[in-house]
Amino acid sequence: MTVLLEVRDLVKRFAGLLATDHVTLDITQGHIHALIGPNGAGKSTIINQLCGELRPSSGSIRLMGEDITQLSAARRVERGLGRTFQITTLLNDMSVRENIALAVQMREGHNFRILDRVKSRAAIWHAVDDILAGSRLSGDPEKLAGDLSSGGRKQLELLMALALKPKILLLDEPMAGLGSLESREMIELLNGLRGQVTMLLVEHDMEAVFALADRISVLVYGRVILTGSVEDIKASKAVRDAYLGGEEDIC
Repeated sequence: MTVLLEVRDLVKRFAGLLATDHVTLDITQGHIHALIGPNGAGKSTIINQLCGELRPSSGSIRLMGEDITQLSAARRVERGLGRTFQITTLLNDMSVRENIALAVQMREGHNFRILDRVKSRAAIWHAVDDILAGSRLSGDPEKLAGDLSSGGRKQLELLMALALKPKILLLDEPMAGLGSLESREMIELLNGLRGQVTMLLVEHDMEAVFALADRISVLVYGRVILTGSVEDIKASKAVRDAYLGGEEDIC
């Protein structure tokens, strides 16, 4: 199996605080790899280092064998590192299809002053329809983004990130704020992408993590204490003690 993203001894210090403590991760191509841990464990700090928003104090990050540790966030996107909700501001007065069309244009290297031209370019719209296919949003692609539910907006943000054709996608709590039905729809959408794009999933919803993850790494106080399968994580006393206080099983 090919390791797509290699993280080695990643350290991030903020003054006297060790926020990331020699983190090592291997994200295998085609897999969904989950990163879990209690609040304050350092998950967001790791994601921000991976996408280039924070520079590590030491350690290395390699994407498809290339050292990207010192590259800017924009250069990492060009290399194929995407992040959900990277396009954080939807254009509320535009339709679902139009928002995705703009993301496709970003991938092609054009600026945003293209909407009139986009409407005359069949190839763009074919790409948009391919991205929409199979999602709940395909049922009403002309709906304005501003009229979507919170779950619909998150699905649209995910589809816009996919429009950039990332090699690996960093998913930062895609279930946050969703109801049970919307969470199930998001799980179904992500499962449908399995094998098409490699994913690193940061998520508190353990039902979603166990439904999606091929591998799981558990982060506590900035350090990975265990990486393994769903069964490994459920069976680990160290994980129960650190993540749940040892009071109950993970299920």
